[in-house]
Amino acid sequence: MNTALVIMAAGLGSRYEGGIKQITPVGPSGEIIIDYSVHDALKAGFNRIIFVIRKDIEKDFREAIGSRMEKLAGQVGAEICYAYQALDDIPGSVPAGRTKPWGTGQAVLAAKAWLDLPYMVINADDYYGVDAFSTVHEFLVHNHDDQAVAGFILKNTLSANGGVTRGIIKVDPEGFVTDIAETKDIRQEGDHAVAAGGHPAAGCACVHEYVGIPASLYCIAGERICGFPGSHERPDDG
Repeated sequence: MNTALVIMAAGLGSRYEGGIKQITPVGPSGEIIIDYSVHDALKAGFNRIIFVIRKDIEKDFREAIGSRMEKLAGQVGAEICYAYQALDDIPGSVPAGRTKPWGTGQAVLAAKAWLDLPYMVINADDYYGVDAFSTVHEFLVHNHDDQAVAGFILKNTLSANGGVTRGIIKVDPEGFVTDIAETKDIRQEGDHAVAAGGHPAAGCACVHEYVGIPASLYCIAGERICGFPGSHERPDDG
């Protein structure tokens, strides 16, 4: 079955001084996070990669990232597509002073022309690990009319370099999502995860709680957790 991966990259360049070409490598041969995501997705069986970007970064994106990804995808018969997220591409008018790109929902809407097949959505600068892609791909192949979120063990997503923002997932006994709470400044203290102010993260003190990454990728209550990738290698958080 054909499956797609949507990579939200419209805000990528704005997070680095000097733009996309200044993205910090994390791999031994200069790889960046997107290299790992695309490699792992292709290995899992995804055969359409859709980059959601802005028109003003297209040239730099294609030169720094896109051309390399096109060659990689071509080796396995997959395709690279581009969709463009624009601030004014919304129903109604843009609020005065708004310059920041809209979030996940609009990014997926921007890619709708390519989404005639089951798909997964990720952030460009988050590391997920091969288990996440293979688990979601397997789910999409066998449940292509359903929805899911890949869950991670909270303790495996914390950083020794400071607090992180995560989406804490609550599930019912059947494994369906009942709530996702964006929780900021989560830190590990002993066997507990605490958020800002020293409070247990989203009311859940155990570091084995499940999280969805990125926190901005919200799910509708009732979706199923399709897997719990529990341990995978990940680059150090900077």
